[in-house]
Amino acid sequence: MTVSIHSGQLQRRAGATTTSSRWSGVVAPGLREIILLAALWTTYAISRVVASDDLAAARARAADLLHLESLLHLDVESWLNHAVTPISQIAVPMSFWYASLHYLVTPAVLVFLFVRHRGEYVRARNAIVIGSAIGLVCYVLWPTAPPRLMPGGAYLDTLVSTSDVGWWSGQTSLPNGLGQMANELAAMPSLHVGWTVWVAWALWRHVGVVGRTLSVLYALGTAIVVVATGNHWVLDAVAGAVVIAVGIVVSGRIAARARPSS
Repeated sequence: MTVSIHSGQLQRRAGATTTSSRWSGVVAPGLREIILLAALWTTYAISRVVASDDLAAARARAADLLHLESLLHLDVESWLNHAVTPISQIAVPMSFWYASLHYLVTPAVLVFLFVRHRGEYVRARNAIVIGSAIGLVCYVLWPTAPPRLMPGGAYLDTLVSTSDVGWWSGQTSLPNGLGQMANELAAMPSLHVGWTVWVAWALWRHVGVVGRTLSVLYALGTAIVVVATGNHWVLDAVAGAVVIAVGIVVSGRIAARARPSS
């Protein structure tokens, strides 16, 4: 009887130790990461709100950008935008893509790395944070109007034309009632595109051919969507990929310095 009681006590203690270990190894760090990323998102939202709302100046910068694109023969925005927006079977899925996927896929990949590949999580998190921070600096210092806010009716606002079927407002991709929180002049760079590049990079070592193909198609598809819906210029998409690439490089150097020397 005494041996049985002692055995039960040992099992309970082992269970408590396992639960404590799980808390210290996964749950507690996970909560810290959630708090950190929530704070970064809050900073992101605040930065977009406090940026300049001088539409005339932002349109002038956009016109300069479009002129550069015309010299490079990249100015396909108007043609693509007018080709897809009147076709609801294309415009509606694109609007849902633009308004939702970056909110779902990016956090899902962060969670996947944290749970399954903890050793690579910190570098991946640092990469997206650094790249996004560069984007925020651009939004504050160089506000640029997206195609949909240019005068003359040369571009259509796809999300506005499909707002009756989605949760987004006729103002931005944010839900109705939250449109005032968005900085509509945050076109350059496109972090929508940048984050998809990060997703492809973060998953590349951990998925097979199908996963890699899907991640590349996700990035390319997002680049098409942000341009076709009138939300970004082609060079915005290029710049989004560049700032995240910088984040990846810098995070790699930080990780290398943090590694103990042999």
